[in-house]
This record gives sequence, C-alpha cells and structure tokens, in this order.
Amino acid sequence: MPIHASVKHPHDDAPDTADAFRRLATLPDGPERDAVRDRIVEAWLPMAERLAGRFRSRGESYEDLRQVAALGLVKAVDRYDPERGNAFESYAVPTITGEIKRHFRDHMWTLHVPRRVQELRNRVRFAGQDLAQTIPGRRPTVAEIAEHADLSEDDVRTGLEALESFTALSLDAELPGSEDGYSLGDALGAPDPALDTVVDREAVKGRLAALPPRERAILYMRFFDDMTQSRIAEQLGISQMHVSRLITRCCDRVREQVLRDPGTGPGPGT
Repeated sequence: MPIHASVKHPHDDAPDTADAFRRLATLPDGPERDAVRDRIVEAWLPMAERLAGRFRSRGESYEDLRQVAALGLVKAVDRYDPERGNAFESYAVPTITGEIKRHFRDHMWTLHVPRRVQELRNRVRFAGQDLAQTIPGRRPTVAEIAEHADLSEDDVRTGLEALESFTALSLDAELPGSEDGYSLGDALGAPDPALDTVVDREAVKGRLAALPPRERAILYMRFFDDMTQSRIAEQLGISQMHVSRLITRCCDRVREQVLRDPGTGPGPGT
C-alpha cells in the first residue's frame, strides 16, 4: 500500500499515513503487520530527524540524536490510536521530543541533577538567548532573565548555576593561569593523619588525669619528656623492671577503658 504526501499537514514533511494506521490497527501480529508498521516508521523518519536536529548544539552527536528520535518515533507509532481522531503528527512530535529530552536528562548529565533544576536551566538558557538579541553588548541581568522567563530571581540563579554544571571538569585539567602543569587534582586536599592523633589524645585525656600521681608522672616522663626507662627508674628510686611493668599496666588500663566506651574510641593509629 503506497504512502504519499498529498494531504496538507502542519509539518511540510508529514506524510499521509491515516489509511496505513487504520489498517495497522486491524491487523494481527505477524509479517504483514510488521511490514505496514515499518513503512509508517520509514515515512515519518525525515520528520524525526528534523526534530533531532533542533538539539544538535547541546553536546551530543547528531547520529546519537537521530537514533534516539527514531526510537521515539517507533514508540509513537506503536502507541498511536487513530480512533481518537487526532492527527499522528500531533502525537508523534511531543513523543519524539520527549524521548530526546529524556536522553539528555538520563545520559548527558555527569552528575544527577533534579528534573526541576534541569528545566530551570533550559528556561534560563532560552531567556538569555532571547534577551541577547535585544540588549547586545552585555549579558542580561538576573532580574531581566527572571522577568522574561517569568521566574523568581532565586530560580534564575539556580538555573545559571546549572548552566555551568552540565559536564564535570577533569581532575587532570590544568588550572587557569598555571604555568607548571598544576592541575585541579593537585589542589585537592588529603586526609590529615594528625587528626587521628587529636582524636586519640582527647580519648585518653580524662583517663590519664584519673591515674595515680606516680603512674601519671611515669607516663609523662616516658612519652612527653622522652626519658628512657632506666633514667625514670633512677629518678624515682625504683627498678627499671618496675617502671616497665607500671608503663605496661597503665597503658593497658587506659586502652581498655577507652575501648569500653564507644563514644570516645581511639583512632586507627592507637
């Protein structure tokens, strides 16, 4: 059954497929139905590709956009019901366009961005493009965009931020003004091992204060004054073995107390 374009449609490249759709609705699943469906899809492909062309400047290859548009066209053909009396193009255009926009939303954003923010981004971008034609020589202000797009200024600021976050900057990217290859990754911080020491000190502070004065003094001389066990023993008038046992016992007691209290547990290095 031939498909021709003798009937006038809102789109110049919209073929007349009304009879084909009516026939498709009456055919059971099988080769004949598949052949009619394929001819309808083929007839509407030029319009689908034209719709894909509207999105060419948004960072995605045209070939990928054509494939997404073709997928949207197939969905439109399968879901269209001619009995409702609406022309196919009035159903196909938003279906194909929606499929393309969904592709951008699901695949082109490096980070997940809420749909509302994505929509604000588009409205702000379109408003900025419109205003750029009427106020050449400068960028439109937030207030001007808000008035043109019928948005609040806070929403405009959110959309402007989203304009800069469509793709992520590589950590290997050289920072502006850098002459020695200094990259963004070089500017990132790293975990400070001294933080574990701070946590450990805070965890044992109260336990050390509760020790008997002589044991507290021994630990101070050993770990803060960096005195040897023999010098500590000489100063206190006790044996080195006694000093060693006291240090071991005090450390074991403090550690046991800290571990028993989950709220003040030591860091990984304790």
